[in-house]
Amino acid sequence: MTDVSKKDLLYEGKAKRIYATDDPQLVVQEFKDDATAFDGEKHELISGKGYCNAQIAGLLFAHLNELKIPTHFKEMVNDNSMLIVHLDMLRVEFVVRNVAAGSISKRLGFPEGKKLAQPIVEYYYKEDALHDPMLNRNHIYVMGLSDAKTMDECEGLSLKINELLTDFFKRCGLRLVDFKLEFGTQEGKVYLGDEISPDTCRLWDMETDEKLDKDRFRRDLGGVAEMYQEVLRRVREAAGV
Repeated sequence: MTDVSKKDLLYEGKAKRIYATDDPQLVVQEFKDDATAFDGEKHELISGKGYCNAQIAGLLFAHLNELKIPTHFKEMVNDNSMLIVHLDMLRVEFVVRNVAAGSISKRLGFPEGKKLAQPIVEYYYKEDALHDPMLNRNHIYVMGLSDAKTMDECEGLSLKINELLTDFFKRCGLRLVDFKLEFGTQEGKVYLGDEISPDTCRLWDMETDEKLDKDRFRRDLGGVAEMYQEVLRRVREAAGV
């Protein structure tokens, strides 16, 4: 872990804080223990959650970096913080779905757990005040959120990351049901940003379909901290650390 001096707080979200560093192209991303759902209407502090998410995200980003996926991750700074590339983030979330769960089941009537014939990529407007509505590309272009070239690149990366992480999580005994990705740019180059963790992925045990992700918090299933710790244990084992 590198000794990096945190400077001014640049941004604080529901689950993370971003701090400036001496290098304007790099920032520190710190993970919080806050758990939120339903646009922040449900909120709790879960001890150790920030640590688990930081460690899981760091290992997954490092894995993707090795496989030539451009991510913002540089290195871990401490147990719950990482040094990352300072990005101009797109206000579009990319959700990749392999198995029906959550909103797609409600919208389209797919039974939860139904394997989809192919991965689906959906777009959502990152705006809490509007409850992150679903978008199509015409909305994105009219709103000036991105252009066709960037969208093509982000969607292609989303599908490639899905392929790579599906394989990785299989080694963990986990099914990657769906997950959210966020991208940003620095000097015109697109990078995967934000995080990859049980907060942003639906992960089910491959044998029992037990949920090991944020749905445990959303649905009051209990054992949130324990399940995040279990995901971290499996990811470490699969990563060989």
